[in-house]
Amino acid sequence: MLTERSVSRAAVKLGMYQPAVSASLKRLRELAGDPLLVRSGAGMVPTDTGLRMVEPSASILRAAEMLFSDARGFDPRTATTTFRVAAADYLDPQFLPQLVAQVKAQAPASQIEIHPLTASSDYHAQLAHGDVDVVVGNWLKPPQELHIAPLFADRIVCLVANDHPAVKRGWTQESWLEAEHIAPTPTHPGARGVIDEFLESQGLARNITARCPHFGLLPPMVAASLLVLTTGRQFCERFARELPVRILECPVAFPDLVYYQLWHERTHQSAAGRWLRERVKAVAAGLRPST
Repeated sequence: MLTERSVSRAAVKLGMYQPAVSASLKRLRELAGDPLLVRSGAGMVPTDTGLRMVEPSASILRAAEMLFSDARGFDPRTATTTFRVAAADYLDPQFLPQLVAQVKAQAPASQIEIHPLTASSDYHAQLAHGDVDVVVGNWLKPPQELHIAPLFADRIVCLVANDHPAVKRGWTQESWLEAEHIAPTPTHPGARGVIDEFLESQGLARNITARCPHFGLLPPMVAASLLVLTTGRQFCERFARELPVRILECPVAFPDLVYYQLWHERTHQSAAGRWLRERVKAVAAGLRPST
């Protein structure tokens, strides 16, 4: 009514009958102790008190709009949501850059934060407390207490330098276990990673002599040493075209690496959460499959 300066026009915009709007104006006048709108010729003009109420009222309405907008739906074109994704960089070196690019392209007013899966992170608690919205990674036995959706599967291979003896000689299971391996630092206390979890289940253990928390730095370390990196083929293929390294078949029959996204019940019905998970799924599906 303050912006339209007309009870009848305000009624049309509000989808209400004019008597109901007049009754609301009467209650507002009683609450404010001021007429708010007074007649001037054929129309109405706001009083000084009414003019001072315009911006605070608009602010309240904008806050209410944000409060209930997710319940009605999510419009990425106007959303100012902050998306938080926890992920290691071992899925594919192009995954996180493409995810950020797609989110910003489709939801330009939004913000996106990438959180690492580190030795000190507890992704169960982060999801439960709302510190992150989605966790992306791989697990030999995915946690059952969270919502989970598979993204894709990948074969496990080995990455070695071009001059590694195994390039010419090949290797047996025994010589592979005895070789010097490099592995990522565990993502959380007690974690062993899917490679070592599977080896342990087979009564085997490899010789890990180097660890690094930054997965993207492992291939250059491999290229400059005789270390062996065992991980998904898709990750290795990205670096095999850039570094003096070679992809070798692994002599241990590992099951495929399956990458998942995890989320908590608290965001399961969220329209913004569903939109983010669809972006994660679309980016993962668009990555070039391994051959």
